Amino acid sequence: MSHRYWQQQRIQLPPKAQGFHLISDDIERQLTRLAEFEVGLLHLQLLHTSASLSLNENADADVRRDLHWFLQQQIGQFADGFLHTCEGPDDMPAHVCASLLGTSLTIAIEDGRLALGTWQGIYLGEHRLQAGSRQIIATLHGEPR
Repeated sequence: MSHRYWQQQRIQLPPKAQGFHLISDDIERQLTRLAEFEVGLLHLQLLHTSASLSLNENADADVRRDLHWFLQQQIGQFADGFLHTCEGPDDMPAHVCASLLGTSLTIAIEDGRLALGTWQGIYLGEHRLQAGSRQIIATLHGEPR
């Protein structure tokens, strides 16, 4: 009979420039107990409303630049026409981006590692011009090795 267990921790990310940032290595490095899981799930929940998490291409940095460019073309960088501007003109566009992309991910764990596809990486989408550090709650659930 197998034992399933839970482990939860906060992951701290340093401030990042506006754009998309590959954070897979940061996540794995801070999840010190990941190797204890034979099989399971990692749920990541970003504790902010002006940034996002997503899975995408991890080999070519042009993908990150193109995603940022696309969102800027569709939404813009400043609150032209938005009512919510009390936190600055870049805040409401950042909320729109976060709502469209999402602030959580669930990733399979296989043999003590994240089961990412060959070309997949975890992105932090930073949608503010001058953002601070970001926190993620990481919840591991599964069967130990």
